[in-house]
Amino acid sequence: MSVARMGAARRSSMSSFWSRILVTIVGLPAVVGVLWLGGWWLFVLVLLATLVSLHELYSMTRNLRPLVLAGYAGSVLALVGAQLGGLTWMLAGFMATLAFAFLLKGVAETRPPTTVSVGMTILGVGWVAVGLGHLLLLRDIPAHAQLATLTVVLAVFASDTAAYFTGRVLGRHKLAPLISPGKTWEGFVGGTLVAILVPFFAMYKQDFVTIPESLLLGAVIAIAAPVGDLFESGIKRDMQVKDTGTLLAGHGGMLDRIDAQLFAVVASFYLLVALGYA
Repeated sequence: MSVARMGAARRSSMSSFWSRILVTIVGLPAVVGVLWLGGWWLFVLVLLATLVSLHELYSMTRNLRPLVLAGYAGSVLALVGAQLGGLTWMLAGFMATLAFAFLLKGVAETRPPTTVSVGMTILGVGWVAVGLGHLLLLRDIPAHAQLATLTVVLAVFASDTAAYFTGRVLGRHKLAPLISPGKTWEGFVGGTLVAILVPFFAMYKQDFVTIPESLLLGAVIAIAAPVGDLFESGIKRDMQVKDTGTLLAGHGGMLDRIDAQLFAVVASFYLLVALGYA
């Protein structure tokens, strides 16, 4: 690589770094405030994040001809179901996507087979809408809902940030080179430590989960969050794109920002269900 190209790449990397910082400074307090308020404020935030993320996903996979209207309709129904009726009605809204997609497939007569276009549509709703729908369910647990929701979301964010910086400074050994060449085992270890410590310090003096349970919650987040990140990376690699969008500057698209949350929030919710807190 020429000196000029190396200089341009370095400037681009620094610009991306500072844009990530700026977006975080502006966006994180707003998200925390909405999570604290909950209710319809959180529903609106989740709905917007879902629709933007679906748009990015369906745009990225346009060659597979996802049935976009069916995806949007199923997502709205799933989230309304989660907000008004809990898990059962969220799943009912999600299942309606299958019927919508099949009917639209017959009308649209798109080139890819039904298994491809309908399958991609269902994947989007199940991954994004149902994943974020669990954030509404988590915020609605009977006790300590604010604490649980903020702890999980902030633990994922802190873990992702720690993994990013640890990987940049100490990263030598690739975690999954065929899927996401930038991720390292050193970053994973750094992210894991933070993911375990955040629930511990957030909850150990609260009349909520026990200390071993808080450590278990951190371990679940430490595993689920990077798996969610790698899942999105695998799809982007299949589609041969670097980011799902440019909405959040250095963070990429909305889906790039919430990919780890989509797995970690779901896993955390069901762990709390298993422990008897939800």
